[in-house]
Amino acid sequence: MRTLIATSFISLDGVVEAPGGEEGYRNTGWTMNSVEFDPAAYELKGTEQGEASAMLLGRKSYESFSAVWPSMTEEFPQYNAMPKYVLSTTLREKDLVDNWGETSILRSVADVARLRAGEGGPISIHGSGTMVRSLQEHQLIDQYNLLVFPVLLGAGKRLFSQSDLAAQKLELVDSVAYPNGIQKNVFKVQR
Repeated sequence: MRTLIATSFISLDGVVEAPGGEEGYRNTGWTMNSVEFDPAAYELKGTEQGEASAMLLGRKSYESFSAVWPSMTEEFPQYNAMPKYVLSTTLREKDLVDNWGETSILRSVADVARLRAGEGGPISIHGSGTMVRSLQEHQLIDQYNLLVFPVLLGAGKRLFSQSDLAAQKLELVDSVAYPNGIQKNVFKVQR
């Protein structure tokens, strides 16, 4: 069985919307505007890139990332080379970019469950808040890699489902507080 790892920049109040400057959100770019840059706080991203064997994205995140990441050969060499899966009911094969490696479209949460049940290494999930909430509701997420920023954003899309779910116990397996206020928290889901 593969491990599904949801990785996210998240505000202290749980918002994950537009951390890097995406349009349409009042507090867009909040990761850059809320703290002083500390490269040590982002080392988790390099670790994730080295550990993942594939990437899973929702349609909107795929469309955003595929427009930029393929040209970022120094920043994301392993992500750019690894297989990608996109969960979407509307994306078509002709909508996929041809310069970002092997990409497969999954049509349902059941397809994600089959992918997770198969052979292979960890699958890293970036962005894709709507998909992460759905996978959480179906108990398919195995680990959360969170960089928690010391900022309250109020309104915005949240990482975790607000549905009435049974409690899901997490084990904190790694945690670091950086001088700029960012906290790294890595949680494994207990089953």
